[in-house]
Amino acid sequence: QVQVEESGGGLVQAGGSLRLSCAASGRTFRSYTGGWFRQAPGKEREFLAFISWEGTTTYADSVKGRFTVSRDNAKNTVYLQMNNLKPEDTAVYYCAVGGGLSRIRIGVPDYWGQGTQVTVSS
Repeated sequence: QVQVEESGGGLVQAGGSLRLSCAASGRTFRSYTGGWFRQAPGKEREFLAFISWEGTTTYADSVKGRFTVSRDNAKNTVYLQMNNLKPEDTAVYYCAVGGGLSRIRIGVPDYWGQGTQVTVSS
């Protein structure tokens, strides 16, 4: 069993930055893929980014150029660096761990985190 926990959310002004962390524990993380999603009130959960076990990345068009996903296998952690944040980025952000790109992209990973709130004020 793998436990997944996000952190780093909070309140930020438009144009600001945040870095979210996703820490996995319970098994060796090195071979796991990772992804990030968000869900705004009244909307469906939206795929944002994916990183393979070797570091290959994929992004949704809505965040390409502003968000960067990375990983530190020594720390069993995946990160989401978010720059130039906009009010429409306000949502609960979720980390997804395990599964290939095709599964994570449609929201069927092996494990989900509990989510962390990001609020961007105008």
